[in-house]
Amino acid sequence: MSQANPPGLDLRRLRDHLGRARPGLVEGPLTAEVIAGGRSNLTYAVTDGTGRRWVVRRPPLGHVLATAHDMGREYRVISALRDTAVPVPGTVLLCEDAEVLGAPFYVMEHVEGTPYRTAAQLAAIGPERTRAVVRGLTGTLVRLHAVDPGAVGLGDFGRPEGFLERQLRRWGKQLEASRSRDLPGVDELCRALGAAPPASPAPTVVHGDYRLDNVLVGADDTVRAVLDWEMSTLGDPLTDLGLLMMYSEQRDVPGSPITTTREAPGHPDPAEIAEWYAAGSGRDVSALPWYTAFAYFKLAVILEGIHYRYTLGQTVGAGFDRIGQLVPLFIDSGLTTLRKG
Repeated sequence: MSQANPPGLDLRRLRDHLGRARPGLVEGPLTAEVIAGGRSNLTYAVTDGTGRRWVVRRPPLGHVLATAHDMGREYRVISALRDTAVPVPGTVLLCEDAEVLGAPFYVMEHVEGTPYRTAAQLAAIGPERTRAVVRGLTGTLVRLHAVDPGAVGLGDFGRPEGFLERQLRRWGKQLEASRSRDLPGVDELCRALGAAPPASPAPTVVHGDYRLDNVLVGADDTVRAVLDWEMSTLGDPLTDLGLLMMYSEQRDVPGSPITTTREAPGHPDPAEIAEWYAAGSGRDVSALPWYTAFAYFKLAVILEGIHYRYTLGQTVGAGFDRIGQLVPLFIDSGLTTLRKG
């Protein structure tokens, strides 16, 4: 439902800023609604008086972890990928002046499409289309990892050397920044990952949170836009595949606000997705158990950060009261995956 001023978005201030920065872009008053599904940055669909729509992204309210929620980086990578084979929304405007909305934000074009978040949504389109959607998701990841970062102006977008070790340190620090309770096994998982990181392939643009509900799928079952680039960088492409593996093997937890699509009829097995990726990219995927376990660790840290913000009353949306109970489940799954690997 549209709201005059959703939490974190002052429409009068937004309208005034757009009028100054992009004269003629919007006409008439603005209305907005929070787009459901995001668990970190806040996303809004904004409509002007003529019915034209845009999307606004800004950081969460309150507690913000260091290096996270960088609107400039997100805006930059989407703009850079505009003319590649990777489908992304068109960018409109970046505002790094926190005085306008209370935090930096950017505006991008609205893309029509469906973010498939649940097995029930996929079940409604049938097994053949579900298989096609997931295969298209995998193919889009292959195309992302085929982009030459230097050719699109992203040669300095990250520091690929020592990427995995640095990622482990980063997520360990973010865990400490949000740690407010005992989490059995999390330190063991972090140590086990750090003890035997694999040798990384050649670096690519990495999305950092690649999964089905972070893309918009069109009526023709193709990926129309890849969204939520807040954790993108240059680094090891198999971290993206490991995350996709995690979401492809993880089954829904009853009562959880976080849903997966694994149980939809026709959904490919993780092993088949890995085979598609290996065939399309030419990369060796034999170390996938490590990458999948790292994905479990990373998600556990992200969820713990969301839980921490919830305890401070700084998170917008429904279901956040149950996020905290999921963290131990992901820690256990990460440990189990490493032991099996």
